[in-house]
Amino acid sequence: MSAKRVDGESAFVLHMHPYSETSLVVDIFTRNHGRVPLVARGARRPRSAMRGVLMSFQPLELGWFGGGEVKTLAKAEWLGGMPLLGGRCLLLGYYLNELLLKMLPREDPHGALFDAYAAALHALAAGAADAPELRRFEKTLLKELGYGLTLDVELETGRPVVPEREYTYLVERGPVAKVPGSKPGEMNIRYGAGTGDSLAGEASSLCGKTLLDMVADDYSDPRTRLESRQLMRQLITHHMGGKSLQSRRVFMELQEL
Repeated sequence: MSAKRVDGESAFVLHMHPYSETSLVVDIFTRNHGRVPLVARGARRPRSAMRGVLMSFQPLELGWFGGGEVKTLAKAEWLGGMPLLGGRCLLLGYYLNELLLKMLPREDPHGALFDAYAAALHALAAGAADAPELRRFEKTLLKELGYGLTLDVELETGRPVVPEREYTYLVERGPVAKVPGSKPGEMNIRYGAGTGDSLAGEASSLCGKTLLDMVADDYSDPRTRLESRQLMRQLITHHMGGKSLQSRRVFMELQEL
């Protein structure tokens, strides 16, 4: 558990909602204390010093106190140095936040994940291509939570993945080379679907090049971008217990419009 008083902690705001008529509950992501809920007393008042500081996607330095599940925010300072997210990148930022809110336990610190989150925000704000940033963050998130991916070694043989071969990815296990003419159902029986090692979507398949491109963080190939997105979506949905992401639904609806 966190100390009863914390000062000078690097943090980002993940989510805020009203608490009483004048206060907010702020869910923050910090380097040394993980995800922490704080009460920002009086932050909804027009003259509150914290009102304009508690911004999403901006680096902050925070201090808080308290020994309960929800602490009390004592200090908030905007550190600056990061452009504001807008348009498509703003939606992608909300996607990152929702992943952290729904998958990261409270007060479970992950310094590498904090750095990956900050790097992704910096890159998106600077106009970087979103596929490498999102996939890199998703891989780091799964690794930090204990669900690290095996991408470059075949599950069945232990041999290196071959770029030209087709594979099916078994959740929590790794890639299995597809036998020409085989059916997904046959592979399900062989590898014991329903025991926690089910397929990441029975009909899904990807080429070895996609898996190796993911290891190298190379998403220049359109097929790699498509198949890696589908794979990560299936894996994240699996580890979330099938729960849907609000940010993903909103993004898809906007794309349809």
